[in-house]
Amino acid sequence: MTNEQNIDFVLRSVEERDIRFVRLWFTDVLGNLKSFAISPEDLEEAFEEGIGFDGSAVKGFSSLEESDMLAFPDASTFQVLPWRPSESGVARIFCDIKTPQREPFLGDPRACLLRQFREADKAGYVMNVSPEIQFFYFKEDTTVSSGSAVPVPLDNAGYFDLTPEDSARDLRRDLTLALEQMSVPVEYSYHALAPSQNGVSLRYSEAITCADNIMTARLVIKQTAFSHGLFASFMPKPLSGVPGSAMFLYQSLFDHDGNNLFWAKGEGSIHHLSKTAQHYAAGILKYAPEFALITNPTVNSYKRLVPNGEVPCYATWGSKNRSAFVRVPTYKPGKELSRRIELRGPDPTCNPYLIMAVTLAAGMKGIADELPLPPESTVPFDQLAESGAARLPRDLGEAIREFENSEFVHEALGDHIFNYLLEEKRREWAEYSQTVTDWELRHYYGGF
Repeated sequence: MTNEQNIDFVLRSVEERDIRFVRLWFTDVLGNLKSFAISPEDLEEAFEEGIGFDGSAVKGFSSLEESDMLAFPDASTFQVLPWRPSESGVARIFCDIKTPQREPFLGDPRACLLRQFREADKAGYVMNVSPEIQFFYFKEDTTVSSGSAVPVPLDNAGYFDLTPEDSARDLRRDLTLALEQMSVPVEYSYHALAPSQNGVSLRYSEAITCADNIMTARLVIKQTAFSHGLFASFMPKPLSGVPGSAMFLYQSLFDHDGNNLFWAKGEGSIHHLSKTAQHYAAGILKYAPEFALITNPTVNSYKRLVPNGEVPCYATWGSKNRSAFVRVPTYKPGKELSRRIELRGPDPTCNPYLIMAVTLAAGMKGIADELPLPPESTVPFDQLAESGAARLPRDLGEAIREFENSEFVHEALGDHIFNYLLEEKRREWAEYSQTVTDWELRHYYGGF
């Protein structure tokens, strides 16, 4: 549908379905979902002129002197919230943030991804992505309600277990139904490796829709848990001694006729990856250390990234090696459209718009520069240090230094987002470095 047809559909749906509140959604630089509600009577004006709000009240957006912002709803993202009453219902629409001059706001992560997506589109490429989001269910929000610093798991089930111990089956069922009611198609859901850890895999969509779907899924996961009297956490490593949570991203490029440009066979192909796919993956591997602050943006992110054979600590690729940053899933005969690469480094705290933007930019640069794909990593994970592979940052401090010196990431994100992230993450790292932890007290309090 054209944009005008989408707007007409939304306006009719609001009237026919008795929608009384329309929530305008957008995302701040750190990936937090923001929202304010308008009445249906103001919706047509919002499509035409935008709805003004104070951008200085949103962290990372604008200063007090330049605080006026406009939210323009994207009519193609209209969905009714299934957990709200059907009478006097509630709907949501994602927004593009613009300046009073109707220019895209440079601090809007969605605009950052749109810019990269359109550049790729001009070159004949359409980025398609499928995310697999992992998370934990706990009995309560320990930081608020219990005073305990240790979350309490719901079960001791393991990967893909189908046992009475898997207490989250009903939650995953309700989660899947709620997402599908919001037109976010689910491929599968499952119990993950750690106690009380779960995962949901969303079907492929174009990059911008995929990022919108991730933001929607994160809210629905928390909302579903809340409705069951539970708490959902996307913290990458909330429990010691068990695997952490990832957000795997399966990426491929299509042309405008719907052909998968990552698939090839015969001479020059590697694991049925085309030259285009090889250059794309090479670009991602080259710049992976520089955009680690985007893929793994928190102090806790690096508690997950320890050398154990399951998570990437080096910028490597492989077909069967799950410690690779880029993995090439085994090809299925007759499934050319499914030829893809898997990014195993990101975690669910990242901003989905920014991670799509930087990985697309890195891949496109790899294509433009015809970067050769390095040899496949086949050595055990504990021998990678001797293999010469580039080491990914070990902690947030290293990630900040790589990010700060990266001309590539600065150009991909733009001045506003780059400078804000650098300042905010420096502050976060300094605050963490000055905090006395339980581990320090246990090891040093009575010593010496």
